[in-house]
Amino acid sequence: MSGEAELTGVAGWAVNLMETLGGPGAGVAIAGENLFPPIPSEVILPLAGFTASKGSFTLAEALFWTTAGSVVGAYALYLLGVLLGRDRLRAIWDRLPLVKMSDLDKTEAWFAKHGKKTVFLGRMIPIFRSLISIPAGIERMPPLIFGVLTLAGSLIWNTIFVLAGYYLGENWERVEPYADGFQKIVIVVVLIAICWWVVHRVREQARARSQEV
Repeated sequence: MSGEAELTGVAGWAVNLMETLGGPGAGVAIAGENLFPPIPSEVILPLAGFTASKGSFTLAEALFWTTAGSVVGAYALYLLGVLLGRDRLRAIWDRLPLVKMSDLDKTEAWFAKHGKKTVFLGRMIPIFRSLISIPAGIERMPPLIFGVLTLAGSLIWNTIFVLAGYYLGENWERVEPYADGFQKIVIVVVLIAICWWVVHRVREQARARSQEV
């Protein structure tokens, strides 16, 4: 890609929004990504960095507004979970285009097993980034804890891709191939953590049984 003139589709829409609204436009774009998962943050975030590198707003503003947008979008879905409940939300989700009920099923199962950890780590996993807010709302996770975990996870994810887009400039699209690798690393780390937890729990139970004997 040789420049901004060639940007079309989601990328062109995002850059136009950011150039029109400045930093808040980056926040709106990322809030939209949270509310409608098929919009890829792996495209929006590097574009926010790219737009900042052109002087439309500062790098600090790009980081602030994208993270604010992530938190606002997450709270919107959290609130839907609180107000509508599981059955009605699933009925609505089933009617949305480009999304799968199986994605929501997997997210609910992860949240049921791992609770708070999924809110933090889920911000760095595709689809889960958005969907994890719904079971958190349904289960009435304390709003402050939800917000802190969302902020922490989103800040890490956003910073990596905004910085990459900022320093790559018009070559921002080179970030996208590395997104899959980074996400796979996060998933592997999560799986290792789960395995460690299972082994630790089994050992604790074995020790408890041996002491009873």
